[in-house]
Amino acid sequence: MPHYKYQGAQVSCLFKYTLFTLNIIFWIAGVGLLAITFWAWNEKGVLNIQSITELNGFDPVWVVLVVGLLTFILGFTGCIGALRENICLLKFFSIIIGTIFTLELAAGILAFTFQEWVKEQVQGFIRDNIVKYRDDIDLQNLIDAVQKYMQCCGAASADDWNNNVYFNCTKENTSRERCGVPFSCCLPDPAQNVVNTQCGYDIRSKIKDSTKNSLVIYSKGCVQAFEDWLPRNIYIVAGAFLVIAFLQMFSIYLARSLISDIESLKAGWRY
Repeated sequence: MPHYKYQGAQVSCLFKYTLFTLNIIFWIAGVGLLAITFWAWNEKGVLNIQSITELNGFDPVWVVLVVGLLTFILGFTGCIGALRENICLLKFFSIIIGTIFTLELAAGILAFTFQEWVKEQVQGFIRDNIVKYRDDIDLQNLIDAVQKYMQCCGAASADDWNNNVYFNCTKENTSRERCGVPFSCCLPDPAQNVVNTQCGYDIRSKIKDSTKNSLVIYSKGCVQAFEDWLPRNIYIVAGAFLVIAFLQMFSIYLARSLISDIESLKAGWRY
C-alpha cells in the first residue's frame, strides 16, 4: 500500500476559517440581494426576460442584481475554496477580487483626473432618467430619495424637469403637473406632519424670481449639491473606501496564504 509521509507543512486553520467565515457572510448577503431583485421585479410584474428588457430608463434593481450575483459567486468560491482547500477556486476568488480592486482604483483616478467630463456624463445620465421618471416606480423612488437627501432639484437646476412629458411647460402638455416639479424638490414645511405631494405644482410657471423660487423648492442641481456635499463628508467617504479596500486586500492575502500552504503541503507528500 502507498504510504504518505507528512513532512511538517500544514494549512493554517486560522486563515482557512477566517476566509470561510467572511465568505459565508458574503454568500448569505448575495442570496439576500438576489431575493430582493426577484421580489422587486415580481412586484412590478416583470419576471420574464422580454418584459425586463422592455423596462424604460435606469432600473436600480439591475444594480442590486449585479452586486448580488457578484457577491454570491465570490462568496461561494471563497467559502468552498477555503473549506475544501481547493486551489482553483481560491485562485479564481483572488483574481476576481484583485481585478475588482484594480478597476475601482482606476475608476477613482480617472474620475479625479477628468472631473468635468464625469460631471457632464452624470448630468446627462440624470436628465435621461428624468424623462422616464413616471415609467418605473423604483427609478421614481430613487430620484425622489436623492433629491430629498441632497436637497436638490434636477441635474443642473429645476428646469431639467422640462425634459419630462408630465412636467414640461409646453402648451401641448395637458398634465396637471405641467410646469411643476416632483414633491421631492420642495423645501419641507415644519408645520406639516403629512408630506404635501402637490407642493411642486405650477411652481415654475408662477414663480420666475429665483429668490422667491428658492423659498419654495431647492434651487441647486443635484450634481452641484453632490460637489458641495463631498468636501463636508470626505472623511466618511474616504473611510468607507478604505474599509472596502482593506477587506478586499485582506481577502486576497488570506486566499494567497492558503494557496501557498496547500501547495507546500502537497510538495511534502511522499509515496
